[in-house]
Amino acid sequence: MYPMKALRKAIVVAAAGSLLVGGGLRAYGAEASSASPPEHPEILELAVENDQYAAPDLPPAGTSVGDLYVYSGWLLKDGRRVGQGGGSCQVIQVDGAKITTQCLLTARLKQGSLTMQSLWVTGESPLDMAITGGTGAYHDAQGTVRVWDIATPKERMRAEITHPATQ
Repeated sequence: MYPMKALRKAIVVAAAGSLLVGGGLRAYGAEASSASPPEHPEILELAVENDQYAAPDLPPAGTSVGDLYVYSGWLLKDGRRVGQGGGSCQVIQVDGAKITTQCLLTARLKQGSLTMQSLWVTGESPLDMAITGGTGAYHDAQGTVRVWDIATPKERMRAEITHPATQ
């Protein structure tokens, strides 16, 4: 069993990774067609470089509903930073060692911001997140982001984006 502080860090790092994936999606993906629906979604595979993390512990002491995990980090493509993001996960249910969080993430890129969200149960992998929209080039973005090896140096993600408004 992991100490509570390590468990919280794992949750935050997982969310940060998910956030970062969304940030670089449009920067290296294929352009969506405005004439007809694309045959395949825009795909982006990135590495995650976690940056900062905090875990405010609301009363009662220890992991409880309402606690937060706040984080930031970078998305990497071929070793280069292509996006920055951050977000938070809030504990919504504690059932012994099973901790469920609601995670909300935003990635910022040159072309705009991309938003994502998901429920995540500590330790489950991979994590799938819904792309919920964004700004700029991502104003109509939909799709999913999948994250593996959460909270490890090998953390990676794959984003599949569609742009239904331009189809």
